[in-house]
Amino acid sequence: MNANTKPTQRERVKRYMEDFGSITQLDAIRDLGVLRLSARIMELKQSGLPIEGKFEKVKNRYNEAVQIKRYAIAVAQ
Repeated sequence: MNANTKPTQRERVKRYMEDFGSITQLDAIRDLGVLRLSARIMELKQSGLPIEGKFEKVKNRYNEAVQIKRYAIAVAQ
């Protein structure tokens, strides 16, 4: 990517995970403008990047328990 080229959504998602450790759908929409995070994650996996996803329980604005998925670049063990 040269200095005048806008990064792709896939590149932005990868960079976000590198910079912040993980990403959720809300992070992707709010911070990156990426509406289809799961599609970008699939593309990154297909390119060989090891990504893991874990479900978390959180409360929504009505204080109801809901599940979200948090993606992160897998660390070799």
